[in-house]
Amino acid sequence: MLLKDFYTANTLETVENISTATITINKNHEIFKGHFPGNPVTPGVCMMQIIKELTEGIVNKKLFMQSSSNVKFMAIINPEKNPDLVLTLDITQTDDTYKVKNVTTFEDTVALKLTANFKTK
Repeated sequence: MLLKDFYTANTLETVENISTATITINKNHEIFKGHFPGNPVTPGVCMMQIIKELTEGIVNKKLFMQSSSNVKFMAIINPEKNPDLVLTLDITQTDDTYKVKNVTTFEDTVALKLTANFKTK
């Protein structure tokens, strides 16, 4: 985990190439003191890192992001109001590359959509 204690992975279920993870963002994490005081917002780059880390756990390999496309931040993730997230990861492998299509939600709100290619280290 790049950011110690930033989130907790609660569940992870995989059916064929679709994995669904539930996580809880730590609203008391140090990062929220600067992003932004009194109105915390989960940084998009941190969400991208969470997707990478979950994918690494699923495929059991160290990865680095080769490219990303269709990155759409559609709703603010405020850890005080919506700390519990559901991430759906559609993972396909070609040689040493993993293509991940992600949708991140809280309650009935889509917060993030992302497509990324990760290569093995």
